[in-house]
Amino acid sequence: MLISGSADKTIKLWDLATEQLIRTLTGHSSSVNALEISPDGKTLVSGSADKTIKLWNLATGREIRTMTGHSSFVNALEISPDGQVLASGSADKTIKLWHLATGQLIRTLKGHLSSVNSIAISPDGETLVSGSADKTIKLWRVPKLE
Repeated sequence: MLISGSADKTIKLWDLATEQLIRTLTGHSSSVNALEISPDGKTLVSGSADKTIKLWNLATGREIRTMTGHSSFVNALEISPDGQVLASGSADKTIKLWHLATGQLIRTLKGHLSSVNSIAISPDGETLVSGSADKTIKLWRVPKLE
């Protein structure tokens, strides 16, 4: 499967073997800038210029929840290897850490002087790396969830 996000506000799921469109997901009110699939392959996460993050059931295409909190475009998403923490990077210069299962905000990381455009979490799930338009790369500790 290939999943694409677009400036037309949609997410499309494609069958790579047949090159056919499986499904189109709608719900964002602006361009879809980032996509991430949970480690168990069941949940799709999308980040948008509409300042929201949406969770989708990948099997059914139904929206699970919408998470809000960023004050500008969501540019980057990353899920921890254990599937518990979702990190989102935004043009509002912040990174937000969310509990993926509940959608609750864990904390907001501040320190970049410009848009956060990329994020990654280390394979051990303990370190987050962020890249920003401020020309810096920052390393952060990811909190352990009980």
